[in-house]
Amino acid sequence: MKTPIDIAVTGAAGQISYSLLFRIASGELFGPDQPVVLRLLEITPALHRLHGVQMELNDCAYPLLQKVILTDDPLVAFKDIDYAFLVGARPRGPGMKRKDLLESNAGIFSEQGKALNEVAHRNVKVLITGNPANTNALITQRNAPDLSPKCFSAMSMLDHNRAIFQLAKKCGVRSKDVKNIIVWGNHSETQFPDLTHATVKGLSALTLVDENWIENEFVPIVRHRGASVIEERGGVSSAASAANAAICQMRSWVFGTETSDWSDWVSMAVISDGSYGVEKGLFFSFPVQVSSSGEVSIVQELEIDDFSKSCIKASVQELKDERKAIKHLL
Repeated sequence: MKTPIDIAVTGAAGQISYSLLFRIASGELFGPDQPVVLRLLEITPALHRLHGVQMELNDCAYPLLQKVILTDDPLVAFKDIDYAFLVGARPRGPGMKRKDLLESNAGIFSEQGKALNEVAHRNVKVLITGNPANTNALITQRNAPDLSPKCFSAMSMLDHNRAIFQLAKKCGVRSKDVKNIIVWGNHSETQFPDLTHATVKGLSALTLVDENWIENEFVPIVRHRGASVIEERGGVSSAASAANAAICQMRSWVFGTETSDWSDWVSMAVISDGSYGVEKGLFFSFPVQVSSSGEVSIVQELEIDDFSKSCIKASVQELKDERKAIKHLL
């Protein structure tokens, strides 16, 4: 049996975490021979609910689950961790402006960044899923100056998966038949799901669907899918699909994309190095490849048409505006 790995999950009593924790504990993410320690962080008033989650985890009698630690202290939650899922974030309330949401979450993620900087392993992998995820990733990273920026990623796999399903449905195929979709930009309504390089059973997607469907159905559906789920579920977020995407993205990050037989790349929001005209330092969703050792590289030299460039530019501007709104907290 391998040495246990420590995994932190924040917002651990929330809906997304409830869909996430049992899958991690079962071995679905790290494999059937990898023991895990779950270090679960919650705000103090929610610790009693988190204890209920711990009771259920224990009652599953997972052979790989070595220990569950509950805490309201990020220094305890992040102590010597190998991986972190930063799920907990304040949702937007009635009448709350986006700037207010950004500032509210900036306090949460700046504190967590400082704690990660102090006590986490130096090669920790930190996946930010709490929204606004891209800017929360920036805040976390900026407050952890002793960790490499490559230790941080924001989740765009949910949008990537949504795009795969919509194209597969349109073409009457299974999701595994779709390859090389790209989601560019922010996890927001400015994101751009791009079919330029996508294939369906080896055929160019652009030869199978028309421009009208792409612009008037595909792109809007993917961009607004989260809101649509909330509306249909009566105010309940897309927790299960978000948890699934977190599993998918972390698995790609841990085990790599080199041996994948279903796609040449995945979409991940990583810190920009200036590729495709995206300002350096922003967390932006790109097509990436991951080595078997977990090294992430942005796919280079893809042809980008004028429409795609304009969409990328709009998402860059939104992220710059978000950064400006919380610059005093960076």
